[in-house]
Amino acid sequence: MKKIGIILLILIILALIITALYFVFWHKQNITEEQTTPRIGVEVVPVTSGSIVKTLHYNGDIKAEFEVNVFSKIPDRIEHIYVDEGDYVKTGDVIAKVIATTIEQGVRQAEAALTSAKVQEANLQVEYERAQRLLRENAMSKQQFDAVKTQYESIQALVKQTEAALASIKSQLNDATITAPISGIIGKRYFEAGDMANPSMPVVTIVKMDRVIIAFNATEEDLGRVSVGQKTVIIVKTYPDKTFEGKVYKISPILDSVTRMAEVQVLVDNPNRLLKPGMYAQIEVTTGVINNVIVIPRYSAIESTTLENIEGIDQVVKNYYVFVVDSSRAVRKKLDVLYITHESIAVASGIAVGDTLIITGQNNLRDGTYVSIAKKED
Repeated sequence: MKKIGIILLILIILALIITALYFVFWHKQNITEEQTTPRIGVEVVPVTSGSIVKTLHYNGDIKAEFEVNVFSKIPDRIEHIYVDEGDYVKTGDVIAKVIATTIEQGVRQAEAALTSAKVQEANLQVEYERAQRLLRENAMSKQQFDAVKTQYESIQALVKQTEAALASIKSQLNDATITAPISGIIGKRYFEAGDMANPSMPVVTIVKMDRVIIAFNATEEDLGRVSVGQKTVIIVKTYPDKTFEGKVYKISPILDSVTRMAEVQVLVDNPNRLLKPGMYAQIEVTTGVINNVIVIPRYSAIESTTLENIEGIDQVVKNYYVFVVDSSRAVRKKLDVLYITHESIAVASGIAVGDTLIITGQNNLRDGTYVSIAKKED
């Protein structure tokens, strides 16, 4: 009995020694594997929640809020032009003077004709008053009175007609002086002094640039997300480091039947007149904000395009993946993307707040790769 107990004790001790040796060997092997496996250096950031602004991006041409072409009503030679491109004019300022010799002569003739008509009217008025008196005294027949009355009424009509003709010819003479219909800047001058004015071609173009309009064509898909009053950010190549703010103020009620697009106009304050008609602008329209959502840098994600059969139809699907660090290893995660901008991705699921997100070096990783954190950003 004693021998059996000793043998059992020896066996138990041997089993414990073997088990201990196995765990020591296994642990040492794992440590050796972890230490000897090459590690890839990465940079990481903690996953956090925040807000992301939903935007639409378009390009458009800048034009003045008001642009007026000023024409000469008189087809004659331009005597003098008083403005040049870039000059500021107020309503009523003289822009140019057209030679109107023929019209001036017409004014003098009309004035002379009116003077003559008024003299005749004065003479016939005396005759008419005398005829009235004679008719009351039965010293003139009704037939004779009617003849004098007709002559008097005719000369009165002639006076009115001559006055109208004089007013018309004077209006034409006033048209020889071309004035500004609105206040603004001379955007373009088309004639020089001595040129023959053409009623079908403007003498100058006046633009009002205190505010400018930027027009772009929105797709049928985006049109439902655009509304009057939405804020916009404008960028032009002339001032790459400067942004301008505006608002959507007009949306076309109809779509082009060919392009299936509708024109949208953005109104931008331009007090310093930095934005000029004809410039090409990039427009960013703010359509909404998503709050309390996981937001990661877009450059941290790996994009993968695949062809998938969805409801019996082959469709191109773009998937997004990221790597997070777990126990010194890179773990690949597929993202459920909520919204994407040029800089950020809003994530619905796939990663959680507090995860350690790899933002640099992810293109060299596979699922389970050992990593070495070279830099951790806040």
